[in-house]
Amino acid sequence: MTTCIVDGPKDLLDLVGTKLGPSEPLVIEQDRIDQFADATGDHQWIHVDPERAKDGPFGTTIAHGYLTLSLANWFLPQLLQVNNVSMGVNYGAETIRFPSTVPVNSTIRATGEIVSAEEAKGGIKVVVRIAITVEGADRPACLVDTISIFYP
Repeated sequence: MTTCIVDGPKDLLDLVGTKLGPSEPLVIEQDRIDQFADATGDHQWIHVDPERAKDGPFGTTIAHGYLTLSLANWFLPQLLQVNNVSMGVNYGAETIRFPSTVPVNSTIRATGEIVSAEEAKGGIKVVVRIAITVEGADRPACLVDTISIFYP
């Protein structure tokens, strides 16, 4: 794992274009998928019914796209660490895409790139493009531009 570590929010201004990662691997097990289904109420069979999913389009259960997206927040601190902050705030996300699925028991990891950094609201607003990939897959499972504000 390679984490980009900066001394403070203003250092982000000079890092636009910097590649980040990769993160540590994470295995997506059925229990995590089931817990996400319970938390969101999305119990569609392609996610939670392993027997039925065997005959479905993916041959197994798959993680929810929004579960995969939510893991961007798990991976971001592994990709970028900003020291000397009073707080960091998740400000939102821009473009989000799910080009491929995450089959149960897949190993995923993330890479990133600092797309932009600018002064905003008393801190530094940074956009990090995160690609969450499944080991052995041709296309990423999730692409998202996360927006964070780090306050000194």
